[in-house]
Amino acid sequence: MATASSTFPTPKSGPLGTRSDEDLAPGDIAVGVIIGRASEYFDFFVFGIASVLVFPQVFFPFVDRLTGTLFAFLIFALAFVVRPLGTLIGMEIQRRFGRSAKLTVALLLLGSSTVAMGLLPGYDTAGTTAVALLALCRVGQGLAMGGSWDGLPSLLALNAPPQRRGWYAMLGQLGAPLGFFVASGVFLYVYSSLDLRDFLSWGWRFPFFAAFAINVVALFARLRLVVTHEYEKRMEEHELDPAHLHQLLPAQGHHIVIGAFAALASYALFHLVTVFPLSWVALSDPAGIDDFMKMELLGAAFAAVAMPMSGLIADKVGRRNFLGSLAVAIGLFAFAAPLMLGGGKPGQAAFLLIGFVLLGLSYGQSAGSVTSNFLPHFRYTGAALTADMAWLLGAAFAPVIALYLSSRFGLGSLTVYLLSGAVCTLLALRVNKKLQTAAVVQD
Repeated sequence: MATASSTFPTPKSGPLGTRSDEDLAPGDIAVGVIIGRASEYFDFFVFGIASVLVFPQVFFPFVDRLTGTLFAFLIFALAFVVRPLGTLIGMEIQRRFGRSAKLTVALLLLGSSTVAMGLLPGYDTAGTTAVALLALCRVGQGLAMGGSWDGLPSLLALNAPPQRRGWYAMLGQLGAPLGFFVASGVFLYVYSSLDLRDFLSWGWRFPFFAAFAINVVALFARLRLVVTHEYEKRMEEHELDPAHLHQLLPAQGHHIVIGAFAALASYALFHLVTVFPLSWVALSDPAGIDDFMKMELLGAAFAAVAMPMSGLIADKVGRRNFLGSLAVAIGLFAFAAPLMLGGGKPGQAAFLLIGFVLLGLSYGQSAGSVTSNFLPHFRYTGAALTADMAWLLGAAFAPVIALYLSSRFGLGSLTVYLLSGAVCTLLALRVNKKLQTAAVVQD
């Protein structure tokens, strides 16, 4: 059986037994992927949590708490709307100045936008200007997230032995529960340590400041890989360079659409077990926020454990079969979700723990489930845009839609939303299978 070490050159050792700087081991790539993704998710989850605990009072005090939360969630969605544009801008920067320049610009923009949020005045001080600045910073986050695509997940997947592709695909996703765990932990500490007045005055700003330090660490961890000759060599071997949109879309644009819908069940679930339930509890039982956030931390730990399991299982049964099975499981979860979330603390705990396990299993394999369909010279850009579209279609508006519908029609709306994502995933996987079969027959 091939192993990860057999896929890469054996590291060369210097006179003291240390690796040459030009060598690139799979463990180094994995660490870079996990650290980089965790820092990005931290920034995004800090905003998501603040959209529930902070922004309705600080930026939207002129409306009721529910409406303020809905407004905050609309700004939350802006980052996902502009993310594809950030990807295209980043690709152009890469063509002109190289990968390291693109990554540096993107992560500095991400960290600066997040820190700037912590410096913003509230509505009572600056009026609608404060809201506009918050939206502008959120757009900056979205552009940076799109521009930060470094190709490391694709490099991992392409160098993975065929029987371990599920495991390698999972590594790029592991940053999600880690980023959520850290963001929730920081917010929980600040929220529970201060009285509400101090928290809304200055305490909420601390997690945004912490984001800059985390981004600096992530930047150096990823640049350490990206600037090496071995990294560039491996990217060139697999033709992992930006492709022009006018060439990609006519030739293989349909794979972007299929890939986005194939991951929809997982992405729809993503914010419905992280951001949305916190908003529901904050509105219905504000006194229970502390306990609920602690349970979310446990749920994130469950997701972090489930993700490696997803890699092991997917390598046994096949990634697409596994995603299809998880879509069915998410559909079944959708029917029980309203009863659990509305069933008091025991039901809410079950909702979170089961939901996070399903999220870990499904999200661990959702990225790039059909990116192997792209021709080599389209794969780098195609994989990035597929992820962007999956976020936009499945996750961007999930919190605001779920909260609005649930507040008007009850939690049963969750069932409809999650079921629609599961159905889209199953249909997309079916279409993808037919296209592959047709391609084989044609060959």
